[in-house]
Amino acid sequence: MGSNSTSEPALDALVARIRACRVCVEAPRGAPLPHEPRPVLRVSATAAILVASQAPGTKVHASGRPFTDASGDRLRQWMGVSDDEFYDASRIAIAPMGFCFPGQDAAGGDLPPRRECVATWHDTLFATLPAFRLILAVGRPAQAYHLARLGLGAHLKASLTQTVHHWREVRAAGMALADPVAVYTLPHPSWRNTGWLKRNPFFERDLLPQLKADIARALGRGGSA
Repeated sequence: MGSNSTSEPALDALVARIRACRVCVEAPRGAPLPHEPRPVLRVSATAAILVASQAPGTKVHASGRPFTDASGDRLRQWMGVSDDEFYDASRIAIAPMGFCFPGQDAAGGDLPPRRECVATWHDTLFATLPAFRLILAVGRPAQAYHLARLGLGAHLKASLTQTVHHWREVRAAGMALADPVAVYTLPHPSWRNTGWLKRNPFFERDLLPQLKADIARALGRGGSA
């Protein structure tokens, strides 16, 4: 996990290198990225919350700003935050598993995050960033990476649904670390998961109220444990 005394110049230099990255075009693992890279992330030396997402979609690739789409609207609703709070990088960091839009498959769905990002950048990035108070691990790639990074890999279940169902155990394990962190394993807030939400009512009934309380506390707005 990163240090609480993050060096801003070192972080700024690292982010500049990430935003200039072209590895998925110049040294790809598999087929090269089918368009110009546009790495998207928002981090700071002071953020208490990390949104660890999957990869930008088409609208985010066009805007260069994460979650400027319907998924972002739903995610902010889940979190109980305003647009201003969500995009305040001094408080909330947003770092996807793939920094660039990966392209789409034949059915029009987004491809998985590019493997080059984690292999090239993530270990260095999260060693440089501060120790977060709260992590939203959105989607299975983020869950696999961040649970393993925190030494909580045993809590990654056979499926995303099972991992999310065990959210209380994951949160408790994170809070028991030397640097306590409330980890939430979440599905992607895409409209494609509306059916999943209906089949799993515990998510909105039980998980979201606790998530909102933890986020309010991490943002200094209070909130019960």
